[in-house]
This record gives sequence, C-alpha cells and structure tokens, in this order.
Amino acid sequence: MARSGGMRIDTSDAILAETIGVLRDKFGWDGYRLLFAREELRKLANVVVPLQTLYVIDDPDDNHVIECAVAAGSEYIVTNDKDLLRLVEYRGIRIIRAAEFLQRGQATER
Repeated sequence: MARSGGMRIDTSDAILAETIGVLRDKFGWDGYRLLFAREELRKLANVVVPLQTLYVIDDPDDNHVIECAVAAGSEYIVTNDKDLLRLVEYRGIRIIRAAEFLQRGQATER
C-alpha cells in the first residue's frame, strides 16, 4: 500500500516469478493458465523495479518482498509468511497479516 493514502498493490518481477512458480509446482497449473495469471496480476498490480538488493532475511524470496516494498514506498507488507511477520517492521514499513490489514480498513471507513 502506498503512503499517499489510497490503496495500491505493488509487486515486482521477482515476486511474480515466485508466484507463478508456486502455482505451477504446488497447484499444477498449466502453461496457458500461468500465462493468463501473470498477465492479470500485472494489470492488477503496480510493478516496481527495486533499486536495492537487501539481505534482511535468510530467504531470498522474502528479501524480494522487502525490496519491492522499499522501492514502492509502501506503508504495509501484508503477508502470512512467519519470517516476514517476525520482523514486525522494516524501515517504517509495518508487516502485518491480511486479517489485521482488513480490520484496519474497516476501522477507517467508519
């Protein structure tokens, strides 16, 4: 989510590649379905190009998430990844579960 006040979904090519790999390897999606999913995700999200390589967590895929959030100027990283959640915050970016993020959204609508 961008700091500008409106909600925006940010991703990067590295995150998209990981997502497509999971859909292929764990869920058995075929090539056409994967191609369609990649294109739809690119339309839905703001694709950023991280300018820094960060080594915050041992898992490179988790570091890609942090790199993306830093490059996008995100206010939140919304995840269920335990390693990311243990950080709680990185450079002012809050790391929270989806349920907490949705609760925050409902509270601000009132």
